[in-house]
Amino acid sequence: MNRQLRQIIATTDVHSAFDSATPMLTYLHAARPDSLIVDCGDFFEGSGYYHLGKGRIEREALTTLYDLIAPGNHGWPHYFEPQLQQMTVCANTSDDSGNPLFDRVRIQDIGGRRVAITAVMGPQAFHTIPVGQRADHRVSNPAQALREVMLEHHHRADAWIVLSHSGFKEDLKLAAACPFADVVFAGHCHSDTLGPVHVGDTLVVKGRELGVGYAAAEPVGSGWAARTCAFPDASATPRHLTALLDEIATVGQQLRSPLGTLDEPFRNAPLDRRWLLEEIASRLHCGLGADAVVLNETALRSVELGTTLTVGNLLAIEPFGNQLVHAFLPEQHAQDHDKLLDRLTERVGPLIVAPAPLPSAIRTVLTTDYLADTCLGGRTHPAGIRLGQAVRHVLTAPIPNPTESQERGEQ
Repeated sequence: MNRQLRQIIATTDVHSAFDSATPMLTYLHAARPDSLIVDCGDFFEGSGYYHLGKGRIEREALTTLYDLIAPGNHGWPHYFEPQLQQMTVCANTSDDSGNPLFDRVRIQDIGGRRVAITAVMGPQAFHTIPVGQRADHRVSNPAQALREVMLEHHHRADAWIVLSHSGFKEDLKLAAACPFADVVFAGHCHSDTLGPVHVGDTLVVKGRELGVGYAAAEPVGSGWAARTCAFPDASATPRHLTALLDEIATVGQQLRSPLGTLDEPFRNAPLDRRWLLEEIASRLHCGLGADAVVLNETALRSVELGTTLTVGNLLAIEPFGNQLVHAFLPEQHAQDHDKLLDRLTERVGPLIVAPAPLPSAIRTVLTTDYLADTCLGGRTHPAGIRLGQAVRHVLTAPIPNPTESQERGEQ
């Protein structure tokens, strides 16, 4: 295909949301002849399509439709697969020896300009990657890394575009610190703030998450213009996407399998994940005899529920496959629980604690393996239950049928 690029189209935080993916995939396919297609991270993880498809759908979509991608904290190992690593750019991640993990910059002709496209990952996002996945990797200050890349390549480019997986508020700071950037495409923030927002001459803009929309930027006059749009409904799907859409449909059918009837408080409403976690923490504290329970609110996702809990519902509510473990508290925090909880909140967001406040004498807490490994030093022993099992138990009255035990085993 002889492509004459005139604009950049950026998605972000798709999180394997393929229930209604046809508009996104069809639009990106149609836009490819004159658009550089990029993603700002977290294309993987977040739904049952990832769990059941093992990343095949996401990989096919990225390698078929996209040109460049920024790495996200979710699905971090996938960015090192050969096909995807060739597409990935990032200026501020390296190995223990200081060698970049990915290409730091790519130069593209867009609208008659030589455009440098680079990417950064925010330190907060990087440190939420499970410890085992990033053991030999390092992250540096995004603004400093961008300035270094710009000084090294300034003679090659007329304009600079940054794909950021840091959060919109952080990207406003980044734009102020790096005024040479023409456009910062934001990601990771999980907010309704889209922009575009002007920070000096820099535009900060973010597409709608979960495959709902995109952000676009193009050269206009001596500067750039940016906008956000929802993906339009698809009137017809191209033949090149048939196999991908068929695979999505096959996995979607599996995800519609019922697991149980939702209890009355949860029916036909958006899930209040904090209330659910508080109920789970209370039951775990009493039922498993744990000294205390500490869970992070972001361990679950809020989804719209009907009257029946499906496989897809459960995997969307608890998309990360967390195991529950008994974790020994680090020595420096065993006597100062308030300091420990403040530190955890800073790193992973709001917490659910039972009982509250934590008893002064405790040395272990029941928590997720992710929280234990990432923030508590990783000294654990298994509790014998997954967080998803606890979610299902609280949400449902099980369907009485012969396959129920099999379904439970699969989840």
